[in-house]
Amino acid sequence: MMVDMNESTTEQISAIAAIRDPQRRALFDFISRGGVPISRDDAAEALGIPRSTAAFHLDRLVDEGVLETEFKRLSGKTGPGSGRPSKLYRRAGGEINVSIPTRRYELAGDMLAAAVEESDRTGEPVRAVLATISTETGRRIGASAGSLDAALESCGYEPKDDGSGGMVLANCPFHQLATNHTDVICHANVALLQGVAEGTSETERTVEFVAPADGHCCVRVRAAG
Repeated sequence: MMVDMNESTTEQISAIAAIRDPQRRALFDFISRGGVPISRDDAAEALGIPRSTAAFHLDRLVDEGVLETEFKRLSGKTGPGSGRPSKLYRRAGGEINVSIPTRRYELAGDMLAAAVEESDRTGEPVRAVLATISTETGRRIGASAGSLDAALESCGYEPKDDGSGGMVLANCPFHQLATNHTDVICHANVALLQGVAEGTSETERTVEFVAPADGHCCVRVRAAG
């Protein structure tokens, strides 16, 4: 399941915790292997548990976003006397990713892939395209978040007040990529957060590059002037 970028870490952890229960994990694995939507009766029979127990755990997995449902008449009949449709379960599409501290590798991957595609299309150097795409992505994130502080929190930067009207960013959401490809990722990161500041119409603080080091991101937010 693809978890939306704005979904809280608490909700993601709750979804994973739901699968941790042995019976729910067994049901999830059975549904996943099935390849087709599966009924409560079939799931209960396969695991050798009461139908009511299967229904309880399956619906819990639906509530957590791990499974999805549909309704279908298994007899193939339609019209009066054909019976009620059965509730069927299938694995939800996409992914669940939880990392502590927060990582946003899917965001970096999207920006890098988009930059390569645009560079191939236009012939413009990929690094220049990446800066443009990162800034545009940041503007969208900032506009959605409404404020620079909220955007930094939602993206996992862990902003901390520096005591002078600015912020240090205690976490790099692209840590491993930045470690292995420092120049490319850090410059994209700066462009991204400059876009975030623009998207939030931030005027009292500016986004600046600082040398990457353990314990903080390569970007610092400083009081304007």
